[in-house]
Amino acid sequence: MISVEEAKRILMGHVRPLPFTPLELDLALDHHLATDVLSRVPHPLFDMSAVDGWALCGEGPVWSSVGEVAAGQQLERTLVPGECARIFTGARIPDGTDRVLMQEDAVRAADAIRTVNGAPDKGANIRRRGEQFTEGELLARAGDRLDPPLIGLLATAGLEEIEVIFKPWVAIVRTGGEFIDDDASKEGRIYSSNDRMLLAALHKELCETDDEGAFTAGDDDAELEIAIRQASAADVVITTGGVSVGDHDRVETVLRKMGARIVFHGVAQKPGKPLLIALLEGKPVFGLPGNPRAVMILYWEYVLPFLRAMQGAPDPWPRTERLPLEHAVDVKGGRAEFRAARIERGRVRLLVDEGSHMLRSLTAADALVYLPADRRAWHMNDEVEVHYLPR
Repeated sequence: MISVEEAKRILMGHVRPLPFTPLELDLALDHHLATDVLSRVPHPLFDMSAVDGWALCGEGPVWSSVGEVAAGQQLERTLVPGECARIFTGARIPDGTDRVLMQEDAVRAADAIRTVNGAPDKGANIRRRGEQFTEGELLARAGDRLDPPLIGLLATAGLEEIEVIFKPWVAIVRTGGEFIDDDASKEGRIYSSNDRMLLAALHKELCETDDEGAFTAGDDDAELEIAIRQASAADVVITTGGVSVGDHDRVETVLRKMGARIVFHGVAQKPGKPLLIALLEGKPVFGLPGNPRAVMILYWEYVLPFLRAMQGAPDPWPRTERLPLEHAVDVKGGRAEFRAARIERGRVRLLVDEGSHMLRSLTAADALVYLPADRRAWHMNDEVEVHYLPR
């Protein structure tokens, strides 16, 4: 077995970037940019009012009103000293304006405007052209993930279409003959969850999956080979079950028969020790065990970062920081562990240490705590490495 750190290093060495495509900005949420994005125009596009009030020219204290400017309009003349124009937030500043008086600081009598507290400073309440960004300025970098604020920023720059990395197509192969099907007896069988859990996780990431869900295969090598072959049309294949050391764990054997190269099989961690990574005709195959807790943790710690790296994410790993424990922790055995946790007021509380077949504590967790193999005990207030979950 190799260490967690070595497994992640080796895994990322096999990332191959996906191609890119133009995409309408309105459809680009949670995609990763394929190229740097430069502004084509400045923002604001012109000097504009930051408030409802009066555009002033000169020191006052009285100005004659010569017009009105709403957002989307402009005054077709230049103000001269002693003149003002009614103006509203977002409206273009008339030529000749040197400051904007807020309406609550003004008194109007007929066509004359007088200040209540004196004239504001020059430049007051004016948003200047190019104040947020100038033409040709870098707005976003290749690999950045498009969240709502970034989409809003690019829209502000007048962009309608951008180049993004394709979302990966991921196929799932569920192995084993122990699952309850409509046409089979329920005696001795269990409900399938890994395939549905993984499909949900992939859909959350906007990955493409097969319309009919997971490919399924029992314990027969020929059947498993057919399922993996069908799945290998995708960019990435994930298998669940069949990667341990039992007589019915046939994934590695079948992959080798198909000519796959086994990158590694086995990581010194709990849960998820049997993790297998292979390359089948250049396509990455993640062999995950059958226990649901192990599957979910391996997805978060290995599969999801790999998928994000394929999309050009500059930092594909979970958001990580070190925080103090609110209680002592002792760990048995010689493997690293990933434990479900809650972060409360900046402190870490580990949840119930369930077996690798149990999911309940993961439903309550907002983070995983990584406990490395070279340390077995932590005191209260000792800091631990926290990996935030992509909730």
